[in-house]
Amino acid sequence: MFKRLFAAAIVITAATALVRTQSNALAPSTREWPNVSGDLGNSRYTALTQISRDTLPKLKGAWQTERFVDGGAGRAMPVVKDGMVFLTGGSYVYAFDAKTGATIWKHQTGAAAAGNNSGLNDFARAEPGLPDREGVAVADGKVFVGLSNAHAIALDEKTGKEIWDGYAGIDPPRPGQGISGAPLYAGGLVFVGTSADPGFRGKVVAFDGQTGKKAWEFFVVPGPEDAGHETWPPTDTYKVGGGAIWLVGAADPELGLVYFGTGNGVPQYAGDERAGTNLYLCSIIALDIKTGKLKWHYQTIKHDVWEADMGMSPILVNTQIAGRDRKLIAAMRADGTLFVVDRETGRPVLPIEDRKVPQDKTQRTWPTQPYPVGADHMLDECDVWAKKPIPPGFRLGCFFSPAPSPSELPNLLTPFPGMRQTPMAYSPQTNYIYALGNSSLQWLRRAEDPYVFILGGARVPGMPAAHGVMAAIDVRTSKIAWKQDFTGPRPSGAMATATGLLFQTMPDGNLQARDAKTGEMIWQYQTGLNGGAAPGASYEIDGEQYIALAGRNNILALKLNGTLEPKLDVADAAGGGGRGGRGGGAGAAPGGLFNGPITDTFRVEVASYVRDSSNGSVRMYVDEHAFNPYRIRVKAGTTVRWVNNGRILHTVGAEDGSWTSSRLVPLEAAGHLFDKPGEYTVICKDHPWAKSQVIVTP
Repeated sequence: MFKRLFAAAIVITAATALVRTQSNALAPSTREWPNVSGDLGNSRYTALTQISRDTLPKLKGAWQTERFVDGGAGRAMPVVKDGMVFLTGGSYVYAFDAKTGATIWKHQTGAAAAGNNSGLNDFARAEPGLPDREGVAVADGKVFVGLSNAHAIALDEKTGKEIWDGYAGIDPPRPGQGISGAPLYAGGLVFVGTSADPGFRGKVVAFDGQTGKKAWEFFVVPGPEDAGHETWPPTDTYKVGGGAIWLVGAADPELGLVYFGTGNGVPQYAGDERAGTNLYLCSIIALDIKTGKLKWHYQTIKHDVWEADMGMSPILVNTQIAGRDRKLIAAMRADGTLFVVDRETGRPVLPIEDRKVPQDKTQRTWPTQPYPVGADHMLDECDVWAKKPIPPGFRLGCFFSPAPSPSELPNLLTPFPGMRQTPMAYSPQTNYIYALGNSSLQWLRRAEDPYVFILGGARVPGMPAAHGVMAAIDVRTSKIAWKQDFTGPRPSGAMATATGLLFQTMPDGNLQARDAKTGEMIWQYQTGLNGGAAPGASYEIDGEQYIALAGRNNILALKLNGTLEPKLDVADAAGGGGRGGRGGGAGAAPGGLFNGPITDTFRVEVASYVRDSSNGSVRMYVDEHAFNPYRIRVKAGTTVRWVNNGRILHTVGAEDGSWTSSRLVPLEAAGHLFDKPGEYTVICKDHPWAKSQVIVTP
């Protein structure tokens, strides 16, 4: 691989007040934050108490790092160990002094990132690879990093020099696989997960932490020799079945188990060729730390055709239920349903009801899906969306309504499975899980070619506005204790504290503190981190508690009596959304129903010829329900010309019915004179969900 080590111009000694390692790997983080989520259980909870409701007015910035060389995705979470803060950003791995923010070393793993490393196309890159999007693991004097080309590397903690390089992908190597989540270190092994959406089987791979030698691997989609293979058809479909491991796992060394949430099926929106429940997609899996043997699983979605990954890392919880000590694991399904199971056995805490869901014979849909009895759901269901104006020409479905088959009308809006990416937190004081998601509608579509993926993000003018959602959920009952909606993009994930606070960064750069019990916002500080930041990390050095926030371009650390005053409020918040830019419907644009680029032309194609490279390979198809261009601008007195470049009949006309063309056969064209300035919505009368805009200027 192509690697370069960049030494800082001035060698800076790490702070001398090194931090004591926790004797219990699942104990709350205190002086260090040794994992991206604080501890091996992903609780994102600090036991430090200096920063409290009473001392919040004194909390200000202490230091800020230099600007990252080529930026980052704003999702990487700091790890703090041995007086240093470690982070991935762009094409680099960084080590900073935890007391001053000075750069100790930086290591470039490969070519500079294009934009930011946040989309599926990064996994289609040829070598060399970019660092994973979540961060690193640090243990035994080494920094472990996953790369987008499916390599895992170990760097020397003090110098950044490479120690070993292991390969987690398939042979021969092929673009499209990669490591997205942060590595996890437990029991002397380094655990990473691989992507699968471009047509692979996702897997968990364990490397020896000292040597980099592969210890074992576990494929999420079982092969013919594995238990669970009978849930797939007797074909080779399983070989490209999906089941990515997108995010960092959790570990319980006492039980000798490591846990992961698994990803969606492939093809994402079409189950035609993979009849069955399709284990172990969309599941919680428990693996033996030493051998990788599957100990138990719990599948939250049977036969996934909704691209509904387990998109948030699970949390390990020790609590009491009905007077009995319980060791639990909590995992969020993408529709906003929290599943809590015994982490020794995999048995759910609450009774499970198998509810009937909409069916589609072509899709081979499963007749029921599991729901914990009495559990609340974070995201708006179809009954809520039904009370809002739905754009003309569309119909409304619910969670688990499948994308219409090619023979049916492709005009279905459904709630988007928007519980993704943002890490959850847990407070043992409240017994609440704190989760964030995005509540929105999506135009759920599929092509005749089942392997086309990009149709899921189609544009809908007049879509009801999306909103972020945060909820505190009692882990013992799966009931929502409090809930907060946010306008626009959602905030970062939360960090809970022993002083009863929740910290999270808003998209406008404000770090906010909430009461963990009630959700009341009680304090904020403008960080200047435009576009927000990843969830914070807390640590103590030389007797002072810090909170470190990683933004898109640098890290800011705060402490009591810091000297950096709040920045001016940032006017524009950066956009959010789902993986690779998808996040469901974005709602109407300010000042109108349409958004997106405007083309100066009088020629419009009724159908669009689309190149889909979102899965790491190229597939071409004709979208019969998308005008091209989508928005045009002409001067008054111009005749706009539409040509039917599709394969079916189309009739072009004004949505208000003021004019219409004849029905156009393929290759036939029609025109209309626009003589008055204004904004006009043009639709296909035969398929009224296909819309476009004509802007007429004087």
